[in-house]
Amino acid sequence: MNDTTGNQDATEPKRKTRIKVCGMTLPEQVNALDEMGVDLAGFIFYPRSPRYMADKLSPDKIKKIGGRIAKVGVFVNAQYDEMMRTVEEYRLDMVQLHGDETPFYCEKVANYVSVIKAFRLTDDDPIDWITRPFHDTCDMYMFDTMGAGYGGTGKKFDWDVLNQATMQKLFFLSGGIEPGDGEKLKTFETGEAGTKLFAIDINSRFEVSPGVKDMTKVREFVQQVKGD
Repeated sequence: MNDTTGNQDATEPKRKTRIKVCGMTLPEQVNALDEMGVDLAGFIFYPRSPRYMADKLSPDKIKKIGGRIAKVGVFVNAQYDEMMRTVEEYRLDMVQLHGDETPFYCEKVANYVSVIKAFRLTDDDPIDWITRPFHDTCDMYMFDTMGAGYGGTGKKFDWDVLNQATMQKLFFLSGGIEPGDGEKLKTFETGEAGTKLFAIDINSRFEVSPGVKDMTKVREFVQQVKGD
């Protein structure tokens, strides 16, 4: 497991927040994301998702994607051996575990690839209690909005609940983030939890159709968030 606890010396320059665009299905769009400064692309390997990509993107197509963008595979309660084969075949840089995976499962996976464990929250969840069992078994957290299934809801939770938690790991912020949220996100970064914000995760609010992004909206958002 990598050291991603997020300790930052006060003399270091402020870390630029990264952006992850999830639910990608088109290689040309992934290459365009890399060119505009997006840091991570998410590929969903959950067959029930409308953005399931395994029947759209072959391992060869993923391997041909160039640039510096990191490839994140999103899995839900996947069998360990099957998932690790997928990680190898697609040369994934990280995995995002979005189901009911146990700490033991996360630790086993983290021996081979960086692990993001997702937590789907309501506005009054005890975050410290929920995340504590995973502190030593995954690399980063993701906080998303609770919904009926395992996929994204396109809705926000109250980000202020994160400021009330003892945040011990870097995390991804997800759940209904939309094109007009740039300033709101900058304000969140100045709060207590903002010091551990690793990346902003966007998806459905930036789409033309499931798996196809509105690249103009994405580009404008990147400029809002990453611009000085």
